Amino acid sequence: MTLFQARDEQDVLDTVAWAVAEQNPLEVICGGSLRDLGRPLALGDQLNMSALAGIHLYEPEELVLGAGPGTSRQAVLQALDAANQMMAFEPVDLGPIYGRAAGEGSIGGIFACNLAGPRRLKAGAARDHLLGFRAVSGRGEIFKSGGRVVKNVTGYDLSKLMVGAYGTLAAMTEVTFKVMPKPEKTWTVLVLGLDPATAVRAMSAAMNSPHEVSSAGYLPAGLAVRSEVGHVAASGQSVTALRVEGPGPSVEHRVAALRQMLADFGAGEELHSMNSNRFWTEMRDAVHLAEPLDRSVWRVSVPPAQGAAVVAAIAQEHAVDYLMDWAGGLIWLAIDGDDAAATVRASFAHCGGHATLIRASSTVRAEVPVFQPLGAGELALSQRIKHSFDPHRVFNPGRMHADI
Repeated sequence: MTLFQARDEQDVLDTVAWAVAEQNPLEVICGGSLRDLGRPLALGDQLNMSALAGIHLYEPEELVLGAGPGTSRQAVLQALDAANQMMAFEPVDLGPIYGRAAGEGSIGGIFACNLAGPRRLKAGAARDHLLGFRAVSGRGEIFKSGGRVVKNVTGYDLSKLMVGAYGTLAAMTEVTFKVMPKPEKTWTVLVLGLDPATAVRAMSAAMNSPHEVSSAGYLPAGLAVRSEVGHVAASGQSVTALRVEGPGPSVEHRVAALRQMLADFGAGEELHSMNSNRFWTEMRDAVHLAEPLDRSVWRVSVPPAQGAAVVAAIAQEHAVDYLMDWAGGLIWLAIDGDDAAATVRASFAHCGGHATLIRASSTVRAEVPVFQPLGAGELALSQRIKHSFDPHRVFNPGRMHADI
């Protein structure tokens, strides 16, 4: 393998020009922490962009931050913490799922893979927060899109294409995104002992209430005992969790009202401040499913009301551990064996959804569709988009789908 270590945007441009001329595709990475997410690539050359790092723009009063794609997750979080701000979409950290330490990865990987956490219900996905970027296309051209402000209408909104493309369309050399102030107070209401179907009903009621719930998740009893949050682990029961954030007096009032509204569902408790944040970090990263490492891990998105039914359908065929986020709309599954793909995808055929194989061996990821298979129309559109940005298939060819 030939390793090209880009030092700046010109290096990226030169490397892409060489790859086009030689017809040699490139595996494009920044930190490399997400190389195991997606179909395995057997490419002879790699473009490493980790040196394109550093925060070049941070205006806390304007809620905007700009950085090179190789900037570490930790560097961005430290800068935001110093100003009491955050990435509101709560990017998932897959380090524990892959058997590595938490906190690894780069800001480029976060946006390339578009993995949003529990607050997605309220704040949206990563793609909703990218304001602009610079990139090198597979044509060997530098281009940019967007800018530094939220209300930006210059040209096409290419950010929606780049975020979630897993580096298959272009090599982003700079990203600018919006940030938000951290909430003054974060509390979590726990309802104990519910079965999955009842939990989905409780979460639906909470999300449709006027109490501005920002996250809603369900942890079965078997996983709750693995939590590092004492109240959760000691309960010995399943936990239905509802996060409430905002100014202190408002949070206290809404939590009290929410507990009263949900009293008929079961006994309730509260998590405050540090314990609340720790609980949602665990949920965000699905750390309860990290061990053992030889199990396959799936991330399934379905209509929230169907979450419990989808889990039940899969559990009839396979031994699974699971948790539900997004009020039942996101299911994390850990499954024994490598033959569950057909069962997982058949489980939501009646209601619609998509499933991503987050963790499996390279052999399995080469044989099983890692991302939801595309219909004929979706495939044709995706191929045209790929051709528009990367006609020579320079960037990560086949990482998402074999034909793209």
